[in-house]
Amino acid sequence: MCAPWSQTLGAGSFGVTIPYDMDRDKFEALVEQALADLPEPFRERLTNVAIIVEDSPPAGMEERGLLLGLFHGIPRTEKSVFYSSPPDHIFLYQKNIEAISRSEAEVRRQIRNTLLHEVGHYFGLNEEELRGI
Repeated sequence: MCAPWSQTLGAGSFGVTIPYDMDRDKFEALVEQALADLPEPFRERLTNVAIIVEDSPPAGMEERGLLLGLFHGIPRTEKSVFYSSPPDHIFLYQKNIEAISRSEAEVRRQIRNTLLHEVGHYFGLNEEELRGI
């Protein structure tokens, strides 16, 4: 199951958003911080899931807007203790997050929001349920 988190690219006051460019090490450090800041009950239950930063999603994945992240795997609510599965994956797309951010603070906020959204899918929430949070 794949659950994307996308956002339509917005424009600044002159119709152009200047992306904030960040090096990969700094971006990954912000992802690690966002993970560490998750409430403990959720962090403890995040098992067998890899958080992966990539520049951009695979070709053809952005049909519904700018894709910021993606959960790929089987939600915990659908897993069985009798079935061993490979790790699930949460992808964060750095260039797309940067494209809608104008500062490090905005990058940090987008990482947090995107990570929370994809973690929600990991725990079995659908798009409608996530919008209500």
